[in-house]
Amino acid sequence: MVSVKSLGVSDAELFAVVPVEAPKKRSAHAHHAGHRERLRQRAKVGGFVALPDYELLELYLFRTFPRGDVKPLAKSLLTRFGSLGAVLGATIEELATVPGVGEAAAMDIKLLHEATLRAGRDKIVKRPVISSWSALLGYVRVALANESREQFRVLFLDKKNQLIADEVMNRGTVDHAPVYPREVMRRALELSSSNIIILHNHPSGDPTPSRPDIEMTKQIVEAGKALKIAVHDHLVVGREGVASFKALGLM
Repeated sequence: MVSVKSLGVSDAELFAVVPVEAPKKRSAHAHHAGHRERLRQRAKVGGFVALPDYELLELYLFRTFPRGDVKPLAKSLLTRFGSLGAVLGATIEELATVPGVGEAAAMDIKLLHEATLRAGRDKIVKRPVISSWSALLGYVRVALANESREQFRVLFLDKKNQLIADEVMNRGTVDHAPVYPREVMRRALELSSSNIIILHNHPSGDPTPSRPDIEMTKQIVEAGKALKIAVHDHLVVGREGVASFKALGLM
């Protein structure tokens, strides 16, 4: 039988503790890169519709922030504004109040909002707005439902009820945007508009027309009659929906 001593191995060498190299930890960069790739694959396989709002926003923010974990930022934005639509509708100044959102991220988010708005507008141009009512309602929701300040807009239409222009006539406070019927009609004449649709939003979320809304609409309708400019409708937009004066029998 061969002993370890006969092999020239001492007791100290025999029982020496051989250090075992600890497994290397993945770097934070590698971890986040893996998460990003998994999220992209989920979107690719299941479609964007399968992603919750925070992951959809997170996926978009990858373009602004090439590295790092943007999930907390996406969740902070949704917590601050309440919904994905409200995040897109927030102003650059409002977005900047969220820690981590710099000018580049705010600009990118507003770019997405503007692209969404224009895509909705494409559905109502070059065709009679009156016959594209569902597309119109979708457009005004994107344009106004998440505005934090009251905004008064007018859709100027030609004789065929096709859109000539969508213009913001005034911006106001959280509950009031002053409107001057003569300014609305002056602009309609400048654009050779025969028909108009009035739009404004209620930042409170409730689209129910107020008494001042009703009185203001009557004044604009009367001003239009003298110039043969028809007011087709007045739409009040809120997060809870869209109220139509015509449907409610208010005009």
